[in-house]
Amino acid sequence: MLDIKLIREQPDLVRAGLRRRGDNPAQVDAILALDERRRALIKEVEVLKAERNVVSKEISKLRDAIEREAKISAMRVVGDRIADLDRQISADEAEFNRLLLWLPNLPHADVPDGSTEHDNVVVRVEGEPRQFDFSPKPHWELGEALGIIDFERGVKLSGSRFFVLKGAGSRLQRALITWMLDLHTQQHGYSEITPPYVVKEEVLVGTGNLPRFGENLFRIEGADLTLIPTAEVPVTNLYRDEILEASDLPIFHVAYTPCWRNEQMSAGRDVRGIKRVYQFDKVEMVKFVTPETSYAELLTLVANAEDVCKALKIPYRLLKLCTADLGTATMKYDLEMWAPGVEEWLEVSSCSNFEAYQSRRANLRYRPSPGAKPEFLHTLNGSGLALPRVMIAIMENYQQPDGTIVVPEVLRPYMGGAEVIG
Repeated sequence: MLDIKLIREQPDLVRAGLRRRGDNPAQVDAILALDERRRALIKEVEVLKAERNVVSKEISKLRDAIEREAKISAMRVVGDRIADLDRQISADEAEFNRLLLWLPNLPHADVPDGSTEHDNVVVRVEGEPRQFDFSPKPHWELGEALGIIDFERGVKLSGSRFFVLKGAGSRLQRALITWMLDLHTQQHGYSEITPPYVVKEEVLVGTGNLPRFGENLFRIEGADLTLIPTAEVPVTNLYRDEILEASDLPIFHVAYTPCWRNEQMSAGRDVRGIKRVYQFDKVEMVKFVTPETSYAELLTLVANAEDVCKALKIPYRLLKLCTADLGTATMKYDLEMWAPGVEEWLEVSSCSNFEAYQSRRANLRYRPSPGAKPEFLHTLNGSGLALPRVMIAIMENYQQPDGTIVVPEVLRPYMGGAEVIG
């Protein structure tokens, strides 16, 4: 969430940030009005409690029974007023916190303005698309013909937007996951985490998935548990309510998890193939850093994700996302791989800096120096990379005229030395 001190002292700055995102700046006015009323009530309660304490001491010393009873009666009225105010304060604080949790993060000054995803800026394109001497097929045709993707049985088991990987398809995905984890742990300095795949509601609030994006989640009925939409959620909350030392930072974690997202919002889009599905696998990188280093760490995070694209030798492009496409980040970059079968750039990574937005929600703090007052640290995360879109890019870029698929060289040790699928 945003710092209430920032909202109080620079409301115009916050309103301007909300306008850039396309959000309603009137949220600031509602928060400030409630904050003022809440603080006034708290002050009134404090005055009344102080008065009650003074009179209570006086009552204990009184010898006149009539005067004593009169003061006791007066204090009953004060007590009732305090109880009423406490109830009102409690209700106001609940609404105040709700409004703060709904308030989005503010875009960094260097983020391009835009009203839709089409306003995202292409920073650069890496690699040349392959020139085919035949018509490249989409991955769903390749997968079914090779017997490595079974759409019909996926639907039979779980409904639309589910699929079954088989044989070399399963092994290719497993190879990708293991190789990416090895790359990030052995070359990029991340330590691996295997978190739970279900989390409490407060954990989703900590990363900003709740309350704004609750419709995208799969909740477990009858329990305060939700299937994770990304490993970002449990890994970012690892140190919630803790105070780290400056010497502990930076912390880099990487995790593989399955992920679940409700794609009802995209009904009718990308219904063929495995591009937009309810369940998918992903390797996620998460960073915990000091505020002064977070934007340099963002560039390093992007470079770590790019290394995966480069090693797979698949053309990709880097996008700087506009204000309309930031989610809960202050700045975000996307990596998109070229898929010639569907003739489309596919997002395989989003790398984001949240500054202290998630830290305030999850109470993630560090002590800048021994004995210093704790401060909120900055969090970042990025896919390193996300499946199954990387699978799509491999299948479509490495396909051959006979329908077989060449295994990228970097993955062959993880595929038992296999050079071709099919």
